[in-house]
Amino acid sequence: MSIVVSSISKVFGQQRAVDQISFSVGEGEIVGFLGPNGAGKSTTMKMITGALPATEGSIRVGGLSVANEPMAIKRLTGYLPEHNPLYLDMYVHEYLRFMASLYNITGKAGRLRVEEMVALCGLTEEQNKRIGMLSKGYRQRVGLAQALIHDPAVLVLDEPTSGLDPNQLIEIRSLIRKVSEHKTVLFSSHILQEVEALCNRVIVIHKGKIVADDRLEHLLKRGGDQLVVEFDKAPPSMSLEQLPGVNSVVVLAPTKFQIKTDRGVDIRDHVVKLAMTHGLSLRELRQEEYSLESVFGELTQRPA
Repeated sequence: MSIVVSSISKVFGQQRAVDQISFSVGEGEIVGFLGPNGAGKSTTMKMITGALPATEGSIRVGGLSVANEPMAIKRLTGYLPEHNPLYLDMYVHEYLRFMASLYNITGKAGRLRVEEMVALCGLTEEQNKRIGMLSKGYRQRVGLAQALIHDPAVLVLDEPTSGLDPNQLIEIRSLIRKVSEHKTVLFSSHILQEVEALCNRVIVIHKGKIVADDRLEHLLKRGGDQLVVEFDKAPPSMSLEQLPGVNSVVVLAPTKFQIKTDRGVDIRDHVVKLAMTHGLSLRELRQEEYSLESVFGELTQRPA
């Protein structure tokens, strides 16, 4: 069951929150959808689920038009929004039974489905508590359970790991990977390590426009190489920038620097020679793996 987004825009007054973006997510894919605050990420996810109408363009889920067949789309998709809307006075099992009933899953089938989701999302010990009494992490689990309650073919998860402790992160990551085996998943998170762990492909949105859409390994190859170097005292101004193959230098501390070079360019000998020339001692000299965080920073700091 695929998601196909074609030239969609969303305008609020004079602001184009989303500007003519297109992408697709294939069946069985877990695609990371990244963007800084205000980039249009959550707005796009709302449009995909039918929670917000697009100003321009079209969205199809499983071949169906989101604009023309909204009820069918709701049956096909499970949605966990960034700000998880829950009925805080309801008990966990009561809330999940209510959500199941909205999809006509009632009676014995509804009871069994709720039991399955409670077990799957690690809510067994919490199911008889009011949702308002739960920690933020457990509320996220309830939100994920309601998104899965009708066994949707497509999952749209906006910050599903928000508020979880490290152990819960591992559990929810495993759960998302497990349930996505036969589903299409669009997944956003501000925890970039989670996206690296879960997704093979990443879409980056910045100022309402798509600035990257590629497999993760290809994105990581875009940026070149990085070297971290620390001296006992500061080197002469601009001396690192003038080394051959250097693209940029980031000052991490007065005597510590992150040097970005073209891919495959090794400047360690040049750094050692510079240190010897200026009477500096090297405290640290190491190659640093180019991370999704580095790619994300570069893509979202340039003008869109």
